[in-house]
Amino acid sequence: MIDYASLYQSLCDLNAGEWANRLPQQINQALDPSRHGNLTQWERLINQAPSNTASERILDADTVKIGSRDDLSVHERTSLESQLMSLSPWRKGPFELFGVTVDAEWRSDWKWRRIAKHLSSLKNRTVLDVGCGNGYYCWRMLGAGAKLVVGIDPMLLHVVQFHFIRKLYGDPPPLYVLPLGIEDLPYGLKLFDSVFSMGVLYHRRSPIDHLLELRDCLIPGGELILETLIIDGGAKEALVPEDRYAKMRNVWFLPSCPALLSWLKRCGFKNVRLVDVTPTTVQEQRSTTWMTFQSLQDYLNPQDSRFTSEGYPAPKRAIIIAQTANS
Repeated sequence: MIDYASLYQSLCDLNAGEWANRLPQQINQALDPSRHGNLTQWERLINQAPSNTASERILDADTVKIGSRDDLSVHERTSLESQLMSLSPWRKGPFELFGVTVDAEWRSDWKWRRIAKHLSSLKNRTVLDVGCGNGYYCWRMLGAGAKLVVGIDPMLLHVVQFHFIRKLYGDPPPLYVLPLGIEDLPYGLKLFDSVFSMGVLYHRRSPIDHLLELRDCLIPGGELILETLIIDGGAKEALVPEDRYAKMRNVWFLPSCPALLSWLKRCGFKNVRLVDVTPTTVQEQRSTTWMTFQSLQDYLNPQDSRFTSEGYPAPKRAIIIAQTANS
């Protein structure tokens, strides 16, 4: 079983002992092998990951790099590549792990660059990443100086990918990914200095409830970084797809930027500001050898890439930064 004991102690040190007491049962339930047929095999894979000391760890560059090619023999590196490939599909990256380059579906470094230049310093901050996937952004947050990073994602494959990389890292960093959704966190937690929600809002049936959940995870005066799909339009406009959006079933609300800003203000956020709007391109999201399924190119209208295959506006993403009230 994946060990979270050091996280429980960190939470107690932050006066979040009530959550620390709840977490073991929640995690044990989420990691019950009877709930996922591959879990036992995945845990065995983590245990078999190389334990060689990484000669370098680079978390503040576009490619998260752990170890060097020279740290492993050719045979060990070939085995590592096979282990990593067996955990496909890889959605977020890129990573370079002991000389093996994981070219994920998303060039997540592009999004991070767009976000990072607008952030308050993450130095010595406690950070929550909601819907963190395999933890690529969590590593970047740690590289930016955060003292504690907690990611949550209910997809067990993503959690396993993270823990495999964490095993390669060596000395356990103050970085954890939990097999939970935001609805599993205690109400009114008010623990984190910074909360990220990237690519999550449009998957929630109630976007207002999600914004309130994010607010309640933040300390007074804490910072929210929200990234989501949007549409062009006025303050009263939002797209609610009839069935699928870009072939995704679980897309509920795509607001205009003015509507989204209004929602955040209604939820009590202050200093709400739109800092970036960028169309998603087939260079940023694409199929690779590490994610061989359909990707953005397959979701767009082949005759007119300004629209999805269903005829909706093609994906465009906004980044909004806001604060909670100081008291």
